[in-house]
Amino acid sequence: MKFKYWLPVTVAMMFVLQVASVTAKESKPDVKANTKDEFAAVADHVRQQMAPGGRFDAVPKNDQDTVNRDLGSMMSLYDKFGTVDAMDQQSKLALYNNQSEVNAILTHHDADREVCEHVTPMGSNIPKTVCKTQRQIDLEQGQSQKMMQDFNNQAVPRNNNLGH
Repeated sequence: MKFKYWLPVTVAMMFVLQVASVTAKESKPDVKANTKDEFAAVADHVRQQMAPGGRFDAVPKNDQDTVNRDLGSMMSLYDKFGTVDAMDQQSKLALYNNQSEVNAILTHHDADREVCEHVTPMGSNIPKTVCKTQRQIDLEQGQSQKMMQDFNNQAVPRNNNLGH
């Protein structure tokens, strides 16, 4: 009788711990600063991470242009006011809107973003949740495409002298 009671409780606790560990792994980009110097460091870091091999290197060119434009707009506000506290309400609103747009773009293209899916493994009827980073997914897709290209290149006969 006690076993019947503890089993569901144990399963529920394991589920809660698993969910907690997944959420603990999330690290959202946060383009936010209170002073001009803090913002300059954040902006430099974001630009470095959009370079090849960086955390945000999958950001498309047009979105990179948007991020750079918004970072420039935010920097001009910091140049004018120095700190967020010194900004008027309209400037704070503009800063917030720019921050939101940049954070949304970076979050969507974050190579460290964890993506989970519910899959049924081959040979099993028991579905499970599999989580990978966007970087891992992109790497696996690239490897699969390369393998298919290699296979197709090998499948094409190199000698067309079959009838001779």
